[in-house]
Amino acid sequence: MKKILMVLTSHDQLGNTGLKTGFWLEEFAAPYYVFKDAGMSVTLVSPAGGQPPLDPKSDEPDFQTEATHRFRADAAAVAELASTQRLADVRSADFDAVFYPGGHGPLWDLAEDAQSIALIETTIAAGKPLGVVCHAPGVLRHAKNADGTPLVQGRRVTGFTNTEEEAVQLTKVVPFLVEDMLKANGGDYSKGPDWHPYAVVDGALITGQNPASSELVAQKLLAALA
Repeated sequence: MKKILMVLTSHDQLGNTGLKTGFWLEEFAAPYYVFKDAGMSVTLVSPAGGQPPLDPKSDEPDFQTEATHRFRADAAAVAELASTQRLADVRSADFDAVFYPGGHGPLWDLAEDAQSIALIETTIAAGKPLGVVCHAPGVLRHAKNADGTPLVQGRRVTGFTNTEEEAVQLTKVVPFLVEDMLKANGGDYSKGPDWHPYAVVDGALITGQNPASSELVAQKLLAALA
């Protein structure tokens, strides 16, 4: 049985707006069930451990999907999410692939977290699949190759677009724009239409553009594992 590590944010403050943020429910639930239904072992971690903060917006009726409804009715999965392990306590060597759901939270904590950065670098260096979706490509911000160059340099990548960020009116709130950062770090950035599924595979690195891309990224990660 292949083992997949899912890394969630512990950050719940949306900049200085006084509003809450965290991980995006659908971007966790859809991949979680893609992996589970394929017979994978899934381990959940976050920097602080315990219950990761849910972006309250992702809990609104408009953003519910088959996967989010399934999760809400799945007592075992709810309990598993409520008791994530601490990121510092796991080793990349123990897993076959790593997946980061998005939401705005990761831009603040996981993008700057030394353990997360090390996990990303060792996963890619080992040729193991790394899936990141929506805002989660932001976690690649400080990750480096062995020669010290940015991890995304020269790699085909996607992530939440500047126009999608404008649409949710958070351009001035986020610590950085995912699209701009990926380009600034030398990534070969591309995108599909806003809010439509779009994912890019470059070797072991699999990136998705937005919430609609989460299942696609999970499927491509499974294909890479196979």
